[in-house]
Amino acid sequence: MSAIDAVLFDFGSTLFAHEPLAVTVHDACRRLGTQVSMVWAEGLAGRIEAAAHTDSELLHPRDLDAEVWSTRWRVLYAAADQEVTGLGAAVFAAMHDPHEWTAYAATALVLHELADAGVRVGVVSNTGWDIRTVFRAHSLDHLVHTFVLSYEVGAVKPAVEIFQAACRRLEARPEQTLMVGDDPVADAGAVRAGLRTLLLPALAPGAANGVDAVARIVRAD
Repeated sequence: MSAIDAVLFDFGSTLFAHEPLAVTVHDACRRLGTQVSMVWAEGLAGRIEAAAHTDSELLHPRDLDAEVWSTRWRVLYAAADQEVTGLGAAVFAAMHDPHEWTAYAATALVLHELADAGVRVGVVSNTGWDIRTVFRAHSLDHLVHTFVLSYEVGAVKPAVEIFQAACRRLEARPEQTLMVGDDPVADAGAVRAGLRTLLLPALAPGAANGVDAVARIVRAD
């Protein structure tokens, strides 16, 4: 088997994680001066997440257009603005605040180890906003050679095109590239592109999610 020369990582729930939407809603209400129960926040979060995945909502190409992403998420998060004025805007801001994203326990260590080993690193994400800001806020952006974001390249995981684009940017052959993610559908699309693929559990921010296994796999290869 060929040695691993490059590693692709998903962003959310792989290298970084955000507090659950219900917690974000609850905290935003508090900052706005309105006290709500966690049960209420969980109910609203559930409604937002359900609305985000309806057939009609999915007709909006959020992951392919930054303006559509911004517009649609502002609408979705504003579902309870009649009850808590300004809540939608506050939740949107929190979800896109780079300082509210927390790296997993071994994220920085793994990225540094890969850099020291001369392994090229890419981040491949289905998103409509510039997640580079998160890496810059945590002083990790210099360890990533390329960011392949769906809204910038016009392809959404699990399409093989987005993985192929990442490999081209890293000048890496698919069979010598490892994809690391958490979504068994989106990230497993890398298998069809000829990449070896490691799936991790989507855990709470700061948890030991197993991403440290990447360095061991690269060393053992």
